Amino acid sequence: MRLNQNILLLGKKVVLVPYTSLHVPRYHEWMKSEELQRLTASEPLTLEQEYAMQCSWREDTDKCTFIVMDAEKWQAQPGTTEESCMAGDVNLFLTDLGDPSLGEIEVMIAEPDCRGKGFGTEAVLMMMFYGVTKLGLTKFEAKIGQGNEPSIRMFQKLHFEQVAVSSVFQEVTLRLTMSEPERQWLLEQTSHVEEKPYRDG
Repeated sequence: MRLNQNILLLGKKVVLVPYTSLHVPRYHEWMKSEELQRLTASEPLTLEQEYAMQCSWREDTDKCTFIVMDAEKWQAQPGTTEESCMAGDVNLFLTDLGDPSLGEIEVMIAEPDCRGKGFGTEAVLMMMFYGVTKLGLTKFEAKIGQGNEPSIRMFQKLHFEQVAVSSVFQEVTLRLTMSEPERQWLLEQTSHVEEKPYRDG
């Protein structure tokens, strides 16, 4: 999505930056992991395919992707490279043509030593904040593998409720509708977030 290609969102634990070609090699290394392929229901791609995917995601109007950075490492730049700050990614898919106010959200914290620190929680809150304030979204869905208990629990803590279970796809669908109280709660949870201009690297 071109809308977010020149901005970053600065949080307490994480920084969200647009997915650029600079991030592809590290992302490609992550996706060689069989565990991550299983958790994200992804097929392994070649490096060339990954570069092509990054280009298409930047151009597609129905996908919004940010790379999740470890804020502590990121703030230590220029002493460290942006690639070395990468922790995972967070995505919004606007694929329901009948309901443009619905976004499917997913998050992946790929770096093992970045897990269990609240990075995923803050990244999802920041992405929902972006979806509500910039994309006009009022409903969010998350589709999670039935065996991914940590992710299911995280979304439930963020007020998502289970609405469906697919035994065929072995996944759970959770949903959050942004009523006015939920919107106010989200804005309170993200009141520290700053939007800043982003430049590659």
